[in-house]
Amino acid sequence: DVQLQASGGGLVQAGGSLRLSCAASGFRFDAYAIGWFRQAPGKEREGITCISNSDGSTYYAGSVKGRFTITSDNTKNTVYLQMNSLKPEDTAVYYCASARPGPFSNLMDDRWYDAWGQGTQVTVSS
Repeated sequence: DVQLQASGGGLVQAGGSLRLSCAASGFRFDAYAIGWFRQAPGKEREGITCISNSDGSTYYAGSVKGRFTITSDNTKNTVYLQMNSLKPEDTAVYYCASARPGPFSNLMDDRWYDAWGQGTQVTVSS
């Protein structure tokens, strides 16, 4: 039974930092990719970053590149999203999801993913 548990969200002031975690179980973690997506009220879900656990390669959307860092601990079956220099426009519900490896053009598309965590709210105040 595949399970993904996202945690670590909260309220932070602009310029602050948060670290999200995505704990996974029920599949071969080191052979899959994990993506982080977010959805703000009234907006479509946006892919922001992903990591291929087999080789550690990563990809970032332009909106978060240089501010967010995705890492993976294959010994703990957990992916982390370190978010620095947060902006009010980063406010959203953040989701992690798992997918079979593929090109990053696919891994930034939520249709590629087949299992999702429950989401964690990130609110950045100005």
